[in-house]
Amino acid sequence: MISVIIPTFNEEENIAQCLVSLSHQTVARTTYEVIVVDGGSKDRTCEIARKYADRVFTQTSRKVGGARNDGIDAAKGDIVATTDADCILPPSWIADLMKDFDDPAVAQVYGPVYPIEDSIGNRFSLLLANTFSRIGYYSRTFYYTLGCNTAFRKDAFLRAGKYRCIDAGDDLEIALRMLDQGKIRFDGRLKVGFSMRRYKQYGTFKSLYEWIYIVSHGGETQKYSYTQKKYK
Repeated sequence: MISVIIPTFNEEENIAQCLVSLSHQTVARTTYEVIVVDGGSKDRTCEIARKYADRVFTQTSRKVGGARNDGIDAAKGDIVATTDADCILPPSWIADLMKDFDDPAVAQVYGPVYPIEDSIGNRFSLLLANTFSRIGYYSRTFYYTLGCNTAFRKDAFLRAGKYRCIDAGDDLEIALRMLDQGKIRFDGRLKVGFSMRRYKQYGTFKSLYEWIYIVSHGGETQKYSYTQKKYK
């Protein structure tokens, strides 16, 4: 079984389309479970999520990484996958992950993203991200993994020490530790729709600068906050 973990916070506008995309997979619904871990939403996020997810509960650990950890701790599957509440998953996402983990040496799998809000600027921004993902993978120098489109062998993830509970960069840092657990595979078929709403509202360069600043300072800083942003 594959367990899909989705952290949420005030996502009533987006969570349904994410969960519907997970409901329309090419494999039987009994082969995977969906777990929503909420960060204390004040809107209808949890009410909507309960219509589709197998489990919905409130996180007890800090930050997005902590929410993912809580979900993975509760997961029944020996493979655990993570995505975001404002993403759209392709119909073959679960099936392709299953094929990737047929290789017992694989410990982590990740894939590319495309912009849900289509524009030349958004395409270019994610083209850069996807290029970094591929260059890092094929050069074996770094692994530009994203929490919205990655999966782990659960026992390897637990041995690696789980996600760090930090403000940004937890999804990149975990790959460094997963290298000790087995192979990391990039799968270009795993194309996930990624919302650009943060960049639209707060500006691409400002958002990227804040993210880089936080990551370069160890994942947390008093100067900027990257999680639980308010969107119009």
